[in-house]
Amino acid sequence: MKRKELIMNRFLIFAWFIVCAGGVRPLEKVESTTPIPTLSPPEGNTTFIDGVTWCVARPGVPQEDLQNALDWACGQGAADCSPLQPGGHCYQPNTLLLHASYAFNIFYQQNGNSDIACNFGGAGSITKRDPSFGPCKFLASETSAASALMLRRSTQMIGVAFLTVLQLRVFQAVY
Repeated sequence: MKRKELIMNRFLIFAWFIVCAGGVRPLEKVESTTPIPTLSPPEGNTTFIDGVTWCVARPGVPQEDLQNALDWACGQGAADCSPLQPGGHCYQPNTLLLHASYAFNIFYQQNGNSDIACNFGGAGSITKRDPSFGPCKFLASETSAASALMLRRSTQMIGVAFLTVLQLRVFQAVY
């Protein structure tokens, strides 16, 4: 009987190691996952330090620089610029400054809300004023943080569920 329990415990420890190596951690208390505001370098995440932030195109930037930055954000930067297409909810008004602001903000939110993710060769600027208007809603930094936290917690729950099922199957096999 002791041998079966020893085998089961070793198997569970091994399974736990495999799941943890995949990035899943045990569930934590809510208060232990609340971020603590700290000072960070300029390229650090500003989500919890300065509140909600957006990245917009800087007025007065030469049109050519703005267009190049917009093209990069929607191309290599992998920002989802489909709302900027004709008929999209952010197409009108059809201005380079608005389209660049929307694309810059998508890239900024997808890349950690850092100052460097809103640079665009000097064409971008971080703001605390919501640039959303009418049907065109700009993603906000708190929304990004909440999504990341929800994804992390979902992954944790899947890992815990996997271990629970694994433990039940091993228990059934041993006994």
